[in-house]
Amino acid sequence: MRQAVLGVVLGLGLIASASAQDARQNEPGKFDFYVLSLSWSPSFCEQAGDRPSAKQQCGARPYSFVVHGLWPQYERGFPEFCQNPPPFVENRIINGMLDLMPARQLVIHEWKKHGVCAGGSAGAYFETIRRARAAVKIPPEFLEPTAAMTVAPDDVEAAFIKANPGLSATGIAVTCSSTRLSEVRICLSRDLKFRECPEIDRRACRRDKVVMPPVRGGA
Repeated sequence: MRQAVLGVVLGLGLIASASAQDARQNEPGKFDFYVLSLSWSPSFCEQAGDRPSAKQQCGARPYSFVVHGLWPQYERGFPEFCQNPPPFVENRIINGMLDLMPARQLVIHEWKKHGVCAGGSAGAYFETIRRARAAVKIPPEFLEPTAAMTVAPDDVEAAFIKANPGLSATGIAVTCSSTRLSEVRICLSRDLKFRECPEIDRRACRRDKVVMPPVRGGA
C-alpha cells in the first residue's frame, strides 16, 4: 500500500514538474540562458561537399569558426519555433550578418527556429548575436590553420577556457561528428556573461581525438 501511495505521489510530482515547464514552453522571451554555437566551417564544408545550399559559405574565403546560432535555453531543454509564421527578417539585417554567419539561409533559419524565442525584434536578436560573438575570444591557434590538425576535444576546450577568463569547463561543450570537430558551444547568461550549463556540457564529444580540417585555401 505504501508503495502504491508513493507511486501516486511521485507521479503527481512529475506531472506538476512537466506542467511548470509547459507553462512557458515555446513562449517568446521566457528562457534561462543562451548557447552561442560556433561551427568549425571547414568541417561543415567537407561534409556538405557540393551541395548548392553550402556554396555561399564554402567558397574560396577562408572561414574558420563561424556563428551557427545563439540559442535560448531552459535549464532543461529549449524552446524552438516560438511563432508560426515568424516575423519577417529584412534583407538589410540578413546581409549585415554575413560576416559572422556566412549564408543567407543560415541567418533566416536561425531567426525562425531560435531568434523568435528570444522575444524581441530581428534587429535586436542579431545585435545580441554580434555582442555574444564579441564576448568570446577564439584561441590564436584556431584562427587560420593552413594544415589539418588532429586534436583532443578536451584540449580545444582548455584552449577556449585559457583565452576567455571566467569561462569554466562546465560552461562549454565541444561537439564532433564521427571523425571531425563540429562545434564549440559556450553558455552565456541573458546579459552575456559566462555561466555553467551542465546539460550542455553532458552532450560534449567523447572521442579521444578528432580532425580539424584546414581553412579553405590552406595547404
